[in-house]
Amino acid sequence: MAVSWWQEPAIAKLLAALVGLLLIGLAVRLAQHVITRNLKDSDSRYYGRKLITFAGYLAGILLVSIVYRDRLVGLTVAIGVAGAGIAFALQEVIGSIAGWIAISFGGFYKPGDRVQLGGIKGDVIDIGILRTTMMELGEWVDSDLYSGRVVRIANSFVFKEPVFNYSGDFPFLWDEIKVPVKHGSDHRLARAILEKAVRDLYTDDLMLASRQAWEQLIRRYLLESASLEPSVSMVVTDNWLAFTLRYIVDCKRRRFTKDLLFTSILEAFEASGGRVGIASTTVQLVQVPPLEVQLRDGRGQGGT
Repeated sequence: MAVSWWQEPAIAKLLAALVGLLLIGLAVRLAQHVITRNLKDSDSRYYGRKLITFAGYLAGILLVSIVYRDRLVGLTVAIGVAGAGIAFALQEVIGSIAGWIAISFGGFYKPGDRVQLGGIKGDVIDIGILRTTMMELGEWVDSDLYSGRVVRIANSFVFKEPVFNYSGDFPFLWDEIKVPVKHGSDHRLARAILEKAVRDLYTDDLMLASRQAWEQLIRRYLLESASLEPSVSMVVTDNWLAFTLRYIVDCKRRRFTKDLLFTSILEAFEASGGRVGIASTTVQLVQVPPLEVQLRDGRGQGGT
């Protein structure tokens, strides 16, 4: 009795695997659509889609393993022999997968964090199995602004270079600006103006959030206590009085905060009636040395 082509064991297994993978793919798409429609929070949607995609990959691998389990038993020795060569050829890929596991469970960073990884600073917008995708900051653009380039970095970099996280455990930074004030200015008034300018930026919400984040950091790590209050210090130089403002700021609002500070300081200096002024580098000629010119005639005699 003739056997139909679809009844051949190899073809039947192939068809079963293809149909199963197709059903798994449709189930993944349907689940992602339901999550996108029902979850309002962007973080929940992102992690939900990632979890469903990962579960789909696992289900596909499990399905193929079950369908071809009889052949996999015979391939055990061959797979073991080829494993060393595959591991050497794909060491970067394996390192990236290991990096992804470390990132997922080690708390290096998460989507939305501002990090510096592999010498590149940016905001993490996606974490894949092999690569981390970031929106780049800086380069030809000053300060903490987007350059517009999307950068993909291998996850294996977390084992090779330091990972700087600007917004992970403590989403605030200590920042400083320097204000040069002319000699002869009222230094007490200058200090009062600078202290008022920086205090005006410290809202109750900012102080409460920074204190709570710092207390959590102290409970988690071995840290000494640090002052979160703004401070103003002065150093006298040959050219001017160098005031330094130190303050805490949200890691993603550094440029905006500096603009507010400098604007407020300049307006207060202008309103001081000349008692305080911004210094600049100047060159003063105290005395011009006399010039003597001697002329000699053809007989070698000179005159002034």
